[in-house]
Amino acid sequence: MAAENKIDRRGLSPVSIAVGLVALAAGGLLWWWLKQPVQFAQGAPLTPQAKAYVRNLRLSEVEMKAAESFAKHVVVEIVGKIGNAGDRPLKQADLNCVFYDPYGQLVLRERVSIVRQRTGGLKPGETKSFRLAFDNIPQSWNQALPQLVIAGIEFD
Repeated sequence: MAAENKIDRRGLSPVSIAVGLVALAAGGLLWWWLKQPVQFAQGAPLTPQAKAYVRNLRLSEVEMKAAESFAKHVVVEIVGKIGNAGDRPLKQADLNCVFYDPYGQLVLRERVSIVRQRTGGLKPGETKSFRLAFDNIPQSWNQALPQLVIAGIEFD
């Protein structure tokens, strides 16, 4: 009876071998998952009208700030203003915020709305403030202001 539960002192027990194999497989799976190319969600591309209109949109007073949340987590905020120097009212405008690591490699691309219909859109000649908060930026980020690119425009 006791012989069945006895560990072979000359080598590893079957349980130790099984645990080692599971840990090795999990490590291999994690390595494979981390090496996969990063896929970023893209919204609908700019229409030809929107591409032509982008030159009428002006980002200004853009600043980046870091704050600590209640949960002791760092939140990066980007604040600024967007102005509409064109002749068409906007229902919505989206930005791609592109974050890089110190080697110039893309670590995060997030599409965010800075003009929304529910906040009144953006009329011709109007300037509105925006605030973007990010709490999911990878630690490999280079701590620089991300590249901000107009990614979508919806006309009113």
